[in-house]
Amino acid sequence: MDSLELPSLNAHKISHFNLPKEQSTRLLSKVHHFNSSMQPPSLKLSPTYRAQRSQRSVIQMQAGDEDFELKQMRDMAAAKKRWDALIREGKVKILTPREAGYAIQLSNKPLLDVRPSVERKKAWVKASTWIPIFEADDNFDAGTVARKVTNFVMGGWWSGMPTLSYDKEFLSKVEEKFPKDADLIVACQRGLRSLAACDLLNNAGYRNLFWVQGGLEAAEEEDFIGEGPQPLKFAGIGGVSEFLGWTDQQRAAAAKEGWGYRLLFSARLVGIFLVADALFIGAQQVGRYIQDLRSH
Repeated sequence: MDSLELPSLNAHKISHFNLPKEQSTRLLSKVHHFNSSMQPPSLKLSPTYRAQRSQRSVIQMQAGDEDFELKQMRDMAAAKKRWDALIREGKVKILTPREAGYAIQLSNKPLLDVRPSVERKKAWVKASTWIPIFEADDNFDAGTVARKVTNFVMGGWWSGMPTLSYDKEFLSKVEEKFPKDADLIVACQRGLRSLAACDLLNNAGYRNLFWVQGGLEAAEEEDFIGEGPQPLKFAGIGGVSEFLGWTDQQRAAAAKEGWGYRLLFSARLVGIFLVADALFIGAQQVGRYIQDLRSH
């Protein structure tokens, strides 16, 4: 398993990168050494010198981030080649959501749900087994905080997807539930993480793997017996995009349900503008009040 390099599947873009704790520590130590070596002893730094030093540090950190992002892009490309080979060689069979639903309902085949809890708690397939391959990272060390900030800035605020980390106990948890000769249908929300799970399971000795192409998001209501507070299609949305109704799933629902559905999200958008306008006017009034106090 050491030869397997899982690319980052955080958020929904390949360009989103996660900074490991070890690399973050090395990078920060280099920047600290750089700053220390550039500072003249017993001299008070001028504003110009401090600005130049800060600029050099930022450039150095950006270079390190770009190198790591390129590495992740290479890892993703290598993973895609492995996944294509698994399907091409027949080691992983493709099922549409409808075919998977038939196999579950008529042949009683097990469905392994590898989605993180943020998606699972919204909707799930009845009688499915939930073992996430990636889960929300609740640590708050320096490296994790940096990753959380990066994830938020790079789109987490819009999609609502938290920073995810690979669960090192994923394989052992699967092995506790299913024997190696089991016919195992693997699914996630959009089909990417489940394919990564199939890669790991194949290397662990599972030989009867079925991948749900497009994930649960591609399923129609009649394909699976769904449970939970939301439809399966809506389990992968969140953040500001969900609040405003600006996701493909919500647009499709609006087209079916008519103007009532659209008016709800239009009212939310208007409410945001009204709140922003009120905050702006309030800030102006506070500014004038402070100026009046200073003038007296």
